[in-house]
Amino acid sequence: MWHSMFAVQVPIAEKILRTVLVYATILILFRLTGKRDLATLNIFDFVVLFLLSNVVQNAIIGNDTSLLGGIIGAATLVAINAALNRVLFVSNRAARVLEGKPTTIIKDGRFLPGPARRLGLRPADVDKTIRVQNGDDIKEVATGVMEPNGQLVLTLKEAEQSASKGDIAGLTAQLKAMQASLERLSAPR
Repeated sequence: MWHSMFAVQVPIAEKILRTVLVYATILILFRLTGKRDLATLNIFDFVVLFLLSNVVQNAIIGNDTSLLGGIIGAATLVAINAALNRVLFVSNRAARVLEGKPTTIIKDGRFLPGPARRLGLRPADVDKTIRVQNGDDIKEVATGVMEPNGQLVLTLKEAEQSASKGDIAGLTAQLKAMQASLERLSAPR
């Protein structure tokens, strides 16, 4: 019993190569399907993710059902992912190729249907994101950019932005200065 748990039934190099190839294939598939899939996972996306893990399981492990074989596959996946994240951190070119570029889908309060259609985003998805980020209407948005990681980042028009503590402090200082000027002007001479 103990022997079969740790006896690797597929050569270790083959197991590592299988894992790397499956990882690369899934990465390419997700890159081709676009950013929307990462931004708003719906029930269909979850079903695909669950089934995808089952579909590729045999491609990774082959005929090997040993514990050690599973550990080798898991360690290879984690190592590939860690290495790729380090490459993306140091190389802007690799990040552009593997992750893509940001895509503007809202400009000056107007929804841009072309880029949104390419990303598979519906206007309802954008409206929901605006509400989640404390906006009321698309007209308040200066720009809306879908980042490569699938996050929609909104920049509100200046008139629609909330006042910061610095803004309030600046206005308070101006009011005090105006009040002091008025007091000087109204003081008896």
